[in-house]
Amino acid sequence: MRRRPIFLATLTWAYVVWSLVPVLIAIQFSFNDGKSRSAWQGFSTQWYVGGTGSVAEDPSLRLALTNTLILAVLTTLIATPLGVAMALGLSRWKGRTSRAANGLMLLPLATPEIVMGSALYLVFTNLYLFVSLGLPAQVLGHVTFSVSYVVVIVRSRLTSIGPDYEDAARDLGCNRLQALRLILLPLLSPAIFAGAMIVFASSMDDFVISAFLSPDASTATVPIKLYTAVRNAPTPALNALATLLLAASALALILAWLVLRRRTGTKALEQMASF
Repeated sequence: MRRRPIFLATLTWAYVVWSLVPVLIAIQFSFNDGKSRSAWQGFSTQWYVGGTGSVAEDPSLRLALTNTLILAVLTTLIATPLGVAMALGLSRWKGRTSRAANGLMLLPLATPEIVMGSALYLVFTNLYLFVSLGLPAQVLGHVTFSVSYVVVIVRSRLTSIGPDYEDAARDLGCNRLQALRLILLPLLSPAIFAGAMIVFASSMDDFVISAFLSPDASTATVPIKLYTAVRNAPTPALNALATLLLAASALALILAWLVLRRRTGTKALEQMASF
């Protein structure tokens, strides 16, 4: 009989608890009835809505949340189709330079974020002067590092699918575009959605690149707002803002995980048969 890895399981759960306890404490005090962030004074939702200085009542907190959502949505809408197209192209590119191109695609994932942020700042302030700092530069910066997530996820799905479905569609009379639209894209839809959700979550959580490319408080995102406000006069409203950010990111990742588990092979076969 195989022995259970009790030590490894204990170590893993200890790490999980150690990581989650500070987050859970921060979430708890977002529902505190008073202004204290260390002494529990009763349950209340005043720091979310209704109370003075709450997320709903504070214009700066609402602006940061709005900026974060707009930036994440725009990044997702641009990076997802771009990443799908690049994944399809790289999977079909055969040649000596294809390995180098695949390696360069993974470079943003391996580059330290502080290096990426400073490099993007220098590019937008010295080379691409037509792109102003703020939302345009932030969107381009987020797309630069997040498109790799979509490429990796979609390419892994392409590898698992293989060329058989597309070849069968071509044998049944489809041209390349019809095979892509009717067969391949439905098979890739779980991976595409999962990639989009991961891009959305990573864009919402990003601090370094957003901070480098933000010229003033009007384009500050939630991570930037949390960093600047917590050093001055923090209130439980910041805990509430962080909780909203955490909930949105967690929801996106859970949706990505659930959709990625779906198998669409049967649906694709049905579409081929009906075609």
